[in-house]
Amino acid sequence: MKCFSCVSSRHLREARERPIEHPSSDSEELEGAEAISTDAATNSAKRFTLRQLTAATRNFKMANLIGEGGFGCVVAIKQLNKDGTQGSQEFLVECLMLTMLHHPNLVSLIGYCAEEEEKLLIYEYMPQGSLEQHLFDLPPNKEPLDWNTRVKIAVGAAKGLTYLHNVVNPPVIYRDLKSANILLDDEFNPKLSDFGLAKLGPVGDNTHVSTRVMGTFGYCAPDYAMSGKLTVKSDVYSFGVVLLELMTGRMAFDCTKRSGEQNLIQWSRPFIKDKRKFIQLADPLLHGHYPLRPFYQLAVITNMCLHDQPHIRPSMQEVSIALQHVASQPYVPDINRRSNSHELKS
Repeated sequence: MKCFSCVSSRHLREARERPIEHPSSDSEELEGAEAISTDAATNSAKRFTLRQLTAATRNFKMANLIGEGGFGCVVAIKQLNKDGTQGSQEFLVECLMLTMLHHPNLVSLIGYCAEEEEKLLIYEYMPQGSLEQHLFDLPPNKEPLDWNTRVKIAVGAAKGLTYLHNVVNPPVIYRDLKSANILLDDEFNPKLSDFGLAKLGPVGDNTHVSTRVMGTFGYCAPDYAMSGKLTVKSDVYSFGVVLLELMTGRMAFDCTKRSGEQNLIQWSRPFIKDKRKFIQLADPLLHGHYPLRPFYQLAVITNMCLHDQPHIRPSMQEVSIALQHVASQPYVPDINRRSNSHELKS
């Protein structure tokens, strides 16, 4: 995804305000997408021409990339892969999903462009980038996320998933939850992005959706990876991986680490279930500035999300409630410093 400063927002305002036309497709990823029912407002995404977007960004010049100057209406423009049919399919799925789904913790689709080989999605711009950029390989001058902000991000992301699973009918399975797909606004409110792999969940007496295994290595639920049977609990597992990344500051899979530490879940197992060792999960960049009891509560929630048996994992609604309880116990430096010291001694 490339984020550009729109030099002239006039070109965007002049776009024809017509809804996205749903192209016909017999793809299993699109089947029944029009049947999604929510309480959301009608679609407001606009169809832009390539000429309008080219003019608004001065032919997508590198000088207009955010961080290198520019001002005006700021949007994020995502260009999909031109090669193969998969890019076209994901483009259609993402357009359909984001025009039908509306929630404060889902990224908003402003518009789209599909001309010849070019397929572009225009999102609201999220100035703080992705969660991934705030957890891993931080430059020396970048402040790490504090404990309260990490919990805030977890709560918001959980609310977004709860909406997809429990409010939308039929439910939507996100299928590609990872820290790179959680975008952050100026106040670090999270929004789920990139719905190209999203799929409608099972309805009626069906317990799962059989589909090709897709997603990102390290985040994919083992039951889904082995069987191709997709359920909302597949998203719960992926969310557990993201929680673990928030706690530890480690990537889901990091090939730069030594053997035995590359896979985050395997590395965490000796600590996450042991009340005497769980503090070894804490990101060193937190410098001990977190409340012990809520940290342990988060470890318990994470462990439940990562259970090998999908039917034992909690629902996202249950996870969301549990995380709000964790958030109700924020880290307060002077108070928690004394409390942590007492709890460690006891």
